[in-house]
Amino acid sequence: MSRIGFKVINVPDSVTVTKEGNVITVKGPKGELSREFSPKIIFEQKDGEITVSRSSENDKALHGTSRANLASMIEGVVDGYKKNLKLIGVGYRAQAQGNKLVLNVGYSHPVEFETPEGITVKTPSAVDIEIEGISKQVVGQFAAEVRAVRPPEPYKGKGIRYVDEYVRRKEGKTGK
Repeated sequence: MSRIGFKVINVPDSVTVTKEGNVITVKGPKGELSREFSPKIIFEQKDGEITVSRSSENDKALHGTSRANLASMIEGVVDGYKKNLKLIGVGYRAQAQGNKLVLNVGYSHPVEFETPEGITVKTPSAVDIEIEGISKQVVGQFAAEVRAVRPPEPYKGKGIRYVDEYVRRKEGKTGK
């Protein structure tokens, strides 16, 4: 059984955590995040530490999830989150134009994405994409949507992949 919910969350000095009803707001050097939590979960803040407890034994999964979400919010406003993508394929390229990401990945038309609020997208080279933000969920979701345009295929390895992703390659057809 996981015991994540019982771990204490350390709050840095540069972060303020306020609670109004079920809504917890976290303010830090990089920005502000707000989230509504279940009323079944109890948050107590003392001396720069937050403890999370549950009202009944039936809320075990909600307990660990709520604790992990709050810890991610605190880490996001202090350090932020970053996902790196790489385009592999002949003629594949990406451009960040203001609040748009334009991908040319082998289709007859370029694929355009509006970047969500709170996200910055950089393209240091034509085949590298850096997605940064303070919300772990928003950064991960946007990176997954970009990757889904052309996921890596196993035969030639072409497509959009995370930098640390391993793509298992398959052998192609053999001639007679």
